[in-house]
Amino acid sequence: MLGLNKKDFGLLIIVAILTMAAPFILNPFPEGSAMAQFNAGYPDLMQRLVIFGIFAIGFNILFGLTGYLSFGHAAFLGVGSYAAIWMMKLLTMNVIPAIVVSIVIAGLFALLVGWISLRRSGIYFSILTLAFAQMSYALAYSVLTPITGGETGLQPKYTDPRILDGALEAGQSPRANLFGLDMRASSELVMGNWVFTFNAGYYIAAIVMLIAFYMSIRIFRSPFGMMLRAVKSNQQRMNYTGLNSKPYTLAAFVISGMYAGLAGGLLVAMDTQVGAERMFWTASGEVVLMTILGGAGTLIGPVLGAGLIKYMENIVSKINKGVLEQWFAFMPDGIEDLLVTMIYPFVGKGWHLTLGIIFMLVVIFLPGGLVEGGQRIGRLFGRKKPSDSSPDGSKTPAE
Repeated sequence: MLGLNKKDFGLLIIVAILTMAAPFILNPFPEGSAMAQFNAGYPDLMQRLVIFGIFAIGFNILFGLTGYLSFGHAAFLGVGSYAAIWMMKLLTMNVIPAIVVSIVIAGLFALLVGWISLRRSGIYFSILTLAFAQMSYALAYSVLTPITGGETGLQPKYTDPRILDGALEAGQSPRANLFGLDMRASSELVMGNWVFTFNAGYYIAAIVMLIAFYMSIRIFRSPFGMMLRAVKSNQQRMNYTGLNSKPYTLAAFVISGMYAGLAGGLLVAMDTQVGAERMFWTASGEVVLMTILGGAGTLIGPVLGAGLIKYMENIVSKINKGVLEQWFAFMPDGIEDLLVTMIYPFVGKGWHLTLGIIFMLVVIFLPGGLVEGGQRIGRLFGRKKPSDSSPDGSKTPAE
């Protein structure tokens, strides 16, 4: 169905159900309880989960399939964001033109960067992409200030021309919309002690992510995807057969850049403010971590990795000493102080330490990322009892 085999279609359905039910799944604890700190079902975070999931899905098409490790993908995220904000300033606050232009501009920029960077491979390719990203950041931060806003960034103003929109009154704030539907419009469903927030912007971004995920499945299963895997397996041998791998790697690079531009455009649709920090090298490193943590070369892995990192960044980072003292208040003072002292360095401002430890453990024990961990657990529970089968896997006769 939809051009997918049964297994891939089932995976797409599972991802769709989990994405649509996120306001319930991410709020498992009642409001006011000590564990409510771990709830993540609020619009800003849910939007970031799906948008950076798109970013990681696109990066995985390049890194996961070809093995080319780019340290400069934040440049395409930033370029897409700037293209989107200028569409909102010049054309309309409707997010459709902004998102389309962000994809196109990011794709063209990726074509230029890829055409130059792919002349080298390995660490040299990685350094070239990093150099392009840092040059882009420097240009956006200082040289191109009239276009990028420099340190202060850009945001829509009521004085902007917006030739397709009506004029705003003085002081009126322009708001991103989809044919009149406010992207920040929210409604709440209260069920006892649980509060579930439904945000229009989140569901729009979630639908876009599902489309992007579906497209990535089609790429993975296509002959084009098989050629990219051949590049990763042994590019030199592939060249010896007479096949030129450069068009394939360049196409993968451009597609990956377009995914990053799409993520950048959606970020502007959710929060109409753009700054040069989106192009900094740490943003490129973040998407690398997302992909490796989730499982490079897998379909769902990058989304899981993006969810884990953004969850830790927004939830674990807010657990301070006061929260820990509240959790362990029922214990004797000595034990409470000991637990707080032991845990505090790994939460709050120390959440990067926890992320680093998780990353080390995954790389050492789960090279396939979280997806491999899930597969191992599945095999563990799916393993048949020795009494039910013979060593060759065939059923033994009942005694």
